[in-house]
Amino acid sequence: MSVEYDKFIESGRKWFCHVDDDNYVNPRSLLHLLSSFSPSQDVYLGRPSLDHPIEATERVQGGRTVTTAKFWFATGGAGFCLSRGLALKMSPWASMGSFMSTAEQVRLPDDCTVGYIVEGLLGARLLHSPLFHSHLENLQRLPPDTLLQQVTLSYGGPENPHNVVNVAGGFSVQQDPTRFKSVHCLLYPDTDWCPRQKQGAPIPR
Repeated sequence: MSVEYDKFIESGRKWFCHVDDDNYVNPRSLLHLLSSFSPSQDVYLGRPSLDHPIEATERVQGGRTVTTAKFWFATGGAGFCLSRGLALKMSPWASMGSFMSTAEQVRLPDDCTVGYIVEGLLGARLLHSPLFHSHLENLQRLPPDTLLQQVTLSYGGPENPHNVVNVAGGFSVQQDPTRFKSVHCLLYPDTDWCPRQKQGAPIPR
């Protein structure tokens, strides 16, 4: 996350979005969602994995700890986005290796550390979005007719193979256990490796 953050600041781009590599990202829905916000404002957008804020404790001299903040964080398993305006404000705790130092100080993983900086130190707030999805939720509950509007989709993996989105497609479950290929072909049916749609076959909206 530290390197990602520094590369983003160097890039001059408007939005920083982190998504784990076991997710499917729908660029159309992501761009549509981000268009509702200004990149110069404080925007931290994603989905928490818990139904309550967490608490960070900071190490101080002598090995003692002191409670510093309660805050929400967006799980990296579903993905999250930061506006450039907010990312620049994070610089004292995130740039040039500072992110790793901050994470070590509060002993938190990288996605939690982002929430700690944003909410605990800067006083900004996580905007909870139902369009980001991780393997920690029951993905089979997502209505099939809403799948193409979601920003990110995940899957349960080998330890939970049944926790996948419920979508029909031209691939069997054995060919496409994550169902990501099936989702992709519904979004982009002209992709050369996608099965051809039968004429008149409905496409979910």
